[in-house]
Amino acid sequence: MQTGEPRLIRGVGIWGATASNMITMIGVGPFITIPILLAKMNGPQAMLGWVLGAVVALCDGMVWAELGAALPGTGGPLHFLSEAYGPKTLGRMMSFLFIWQSIFLLPINAASGAVGFAQYTKFLVGNLTWSQEKLLAMAVCGLTTLMLYRDIRAISKLSIAMWIAVVATVVWIAASGLWHFDAKRVLDFPPGAFSPNPAFFAGVGGATLIAMYDYAGYGNICYFAGEVRNPARVVPRSILCAVVAVAILYMAMNVGILSVVPWREAIRSTAIASDFVQKLYGTAAAQVVTVLILWTTLASLFAGLLGASRIPFAAAVQGRFFEPFARLHPTRAFPSFSVVFMGAASALACLLPLETLVNAFVVIQIIVQFMAQVLAVTLIRRNRPDIERPYSMPLYPLTSVLAFVGWFYILAASGFEYIAAGVALLGVGIAAYLWRASRGGEWPFAAVR
Repeated sequence: MQTGEPRLIRGVGIWGATASNMITMIGVGPFITIPILLAKMNGPQAMLGWVLGAVVALCDGMVWAELGAALPGTGGPLHFLSEAYGPKTLGRMMSFLFIWQSIFLLPINAASGAVGFAQYTKFLVGNLTWSQEKLLAMAVCGLTTLMLYRDIRAISKLSIAMWIAVVATVVWIAASGLWHFDAKRVLDFPPGAFSPNPAFFAGVGGATLIAMYDYAGYGNICYFAGEVRNPARVVPRSILCAVVAVAILYMAMNVGILSVVPWREAIRSTAIASDFVQKLYGTAAAQVVTVLILWTTLASLFAGLLGASRIPFAAAVQGRFFEPFARLHPTRAFPSFSVVFMGAASALACLLPLETLVNAFVVIQIIVQFMAQVLAVTLIRRNRPDIERPYSMPLYPLTSVLAFVGWFYILAASGFEYIAAGVALLGVGIAAYLWRASRGGEWPFAAVR
C-alpha cells in the first residue's frame, strides 16, 4: 500500500477490546436460550451445559489468545490457519475455507441475534406475524450496518458505551435473582436426573452446544486486531477477561432466574428474563428490562458485524478474495464495501428459523474452523519457531486437548442434519478452492507445474 492511501487505524485499547468481546458474547443469547437449554435435559441439571461450556470456552479462549498475540493481523483465523498449515501449501486452502465459512456463518450469527431481537419485542408490542417479525429483524441488521459506517475510534467509544449498558442489564437480573435465592427451586431435579445413560450424555452435549452459542464471541477482537493498540498484550487479556467475566455472569443469572421462576414454568417461556422481572417487580419493570435486553442485542450485533466485516477485507487485501472487499472508505479508513455486504447478508439470513441459525452457526464452525484452529497451536509451536509467541497458554498441551475434546463432544451430540450440512459446506468449499487454485496455478497445482 503506497504512502498517502487510507490505512486501518490502531485505535482500540484494552477497554474497547474487552467490551467488544463481551457484548458479542452476551447479546440476546442467554435471554432466549435458557428455556431451550433446560429442555435439553428437562430440568435444572442442564446447567451442567453452562459449566462444561465455560471450561471449553476458557480452554479455547487460550487457543485464540496465543494465536491472536502471535499473529495480530486483521482477519484473525485467516492468518492463524495459513501460517500453521503452511502459507504456500495446505494453509492456502485452510485460510480459504475459513473465509468461505465466514461469508455464510457470520451473517447467520448476526441474523440469530436480530431474530431474537424481534421475538423479544413481542413482550412489548404483543404478537407479531411471521412477516412482521422477519421485517423487524432485517431492519435491525440495517440499523447496525449504518452504525458501523464510521471510523474505528468512534466505534471503540461506542462499544464501551454499549458494554456499560449490557453489563448493567445482566448484573441487574443476576443480582435480583440471587437476592431471592431459593435452593429448593434451583436444585429441584426430576427423578433420575443424573443417571449415567446415553440420554444423559446426549443431553449434556446438547445443552453445552446451546451454551457455546451464548459464549461465542470471545475471540471477536482477533478479527480486527490490525486496529488494536499493542495487540500482543491487549488481545490475550481481552479474551480471557471476557470469558471469565461472562461465565460468572451467566451462572449467576441462571441460578437467580431459577430461584424465582420454577424450571417447569421457565421451560415454556419465550421471554424468560422479562417474565422473571415481572414476577419480582411487576409489568412496568419487565418492560424496562425488555428494552435493556433489546439494547443488549443491538450491541452484540454491532460488535459481531464489526469483526465479521474485517474478515473478507483482510483476505481481499492479500489477494485471496474478491477485490471489492479490499476497499477502504476514502476519508474514514474502514472497509466500507465489506461492512455493507455483511450487513445485507445478515438481513437475508433473518428469513431462516432461529433454531436453525443457532445450531448451524456452532456446528459448522466446529467442522470447518474450531478443531483445525486448536491443532494450529501445536503446528506453530513445532514447525514455526520463527513466529514469536508473546503469550503462551498455561498447562499446554492439556489446555488445547480439552478444547479439542470439548468441540468433538459437542459435535457428536449435535444431530446428523447439522453435521451433514457442515460437511457439505466444507466439501463445496474445498471444490471451490481447487477450482480457483487450478485457474491461478496455486497449491496443489503449482507443485505440478
